[in-house]
This record gives sequence, C-alpha cells and structure tokens, in this order.
Amino acid sequence: MSDDLRTRITSLAKGMGIPMIGFAPVSRWEEPPFHPWMPSEFYPQNVIPGTKTVIVIGLPVSLPILETTPSVNYHELYKTINSLLDQFAYRIALFLEDEGYSAIGITRDGYTSLEVLKERPIAAFSHRHAAYFAGLGTFGVNNTLLTKRYGPRVRFVSILTEAEIEPDELMIESLCVHCMRCVKYCPVHAIDAGDYPEHIIAKSRCTDHSASLSKRGISPCGICIKVCPVGEDRALHGRTDMSIYDEGGVLSDSWKHIRSYGSK
Repeated sequence: MSDDLRTRITSLAKGMGIPMIGFAPVSRWEEPPFHPWMPSEFYPQNVIPGTKTVIVIGLPVSLPILETTPSVNYHELYKTINSLLDQFAYRIALFLEDEGYSAIGITRDGYTSLEVLKERPIAAFSHRHAAYFAGLGTFGVNNTLLTKRYGPRVRFVSILTEAEIEPDELMIESLCVHCMRCVKYCPVHAIDAGDYPEHIIAKSRCTDHSASLSKRGISPCGICIKVCPVGEDRALHGRTDMSIYDEGGVLSDSWKHIRSYGSK
C-alpha cells in the first residue's frame, strides 16, 4: 500500500477545498457491520471489477441555508454541492490515472428523476455506506451518515480505484444521540423510531414529498438533517439551542421571509 499516494491525494483534496476525505478497502463490504445487508452486486469490487480502494469525499451543507428549507436558497445550494462533488471526483480520478491507476468517480445520486426513484428506490452504489467504511461517520435514526464536524449535513461521492491505499479506521462509537428529533419533525412521518438499520423508513412518503416540492422548485426537503443536534457546525453558527426549531423560534421570521420569494 502506498502512504505517499494517500498523502498526495489528501493534499489534492485539501487544495480543492474538500474538508472530508476517507479511504476504505473493498474487503470491508464482505464483513457486514449490521444486518440486513446489501446484496454482493452492490459491493464496489463488483460494481467496478478490479477496485481495491474506495475514496470518499464529503462537502458540507451550510446549516443557516439548510434551515430555510423548503426554499430556493437550499434548492440551489443542493445543486451546487452535487455539481462540485462530481467535478472533484472526476479530478481525483484523473489524478490517479496520471499516476498509473485505473479510477472512476461514481456520480453522487445515481438516478435520473424522482419518478425513477419512486419505481426503484435504490442506486447502483451507496456513498453513505462507503463513507461509513472510510471512517467518516456512523449511521443515525434517519438513515443518514452522521459526522463529528457536520452531523448529517454532508453529501458524499466516491472514487473507485485499483490502487491499494492505506485505509482509515472505522468509527466505532455511534454519534447518534437518539433524540428522535428527525422522527418528530419529519413533515410526512416517514421515519420510524429505532436503531439503524432495523427501523423503517417509508421511502415512498419521502420521495412523494420531494416530488411535491420539486413541482414548486424548492426540493429537496432536508428537515431531518436540519433538526439533528449532532455536529460541530452548530457551535460555529450559534445553533446549539435546539428550541430555535420550535414554532415561533427566534429565527422563524427570517426563514419565512426567504421562503416567501423565488418559488411557486
């Protein structure tokens, strides 16, 4: 395994402004950390034969903008993050190819539309599980990956490569505090209280809600990641008092103002 290659990839990511990066060997997919587990065709070494390492990068979703959801502001931020993730993954894959290693970035979502997602609510590759195996976080009640720095307010993309790179350690202790705020505040009651992955997420309700927001130009929803108390970003933005999300909180007038413009 090449420590030097890992150092150069990490330096490249830092130079592009990427705050989160992790490395996972494909062997980790063969040792399920919980059950039920994904079928083997979703393992990275089967998605792209020859893959030995999965590199995962993450970009944060700015909490003050997320708090305005559903709004044009959050809608545009979401699109920007998605676009940057795909571009960064492409650039890292090109770097690896220049170093003599086959590499490919897997697009961050993996579906063409919400209609497709409703019919087949699964993608060819899970970036959340890859991020878990790369030591970037642990799963929360709402099926998102929680990170120390940003809680669940991170979007991920993965680069699959034949290069063998020193992996990161798994994060063992769960970051989820089981406050159940994601369950309580979900506008369509799509989340069942319980531990991941044994609880139930009503994916169709979530997707239908996103589709209704999309018609107004203000998808996605994002409320479950907005109200999560986990993450150092809360202190940075002065958001440690969770009562701000209660009806009539101190920031509610600001959010209502932003939501009132720019969409149907």
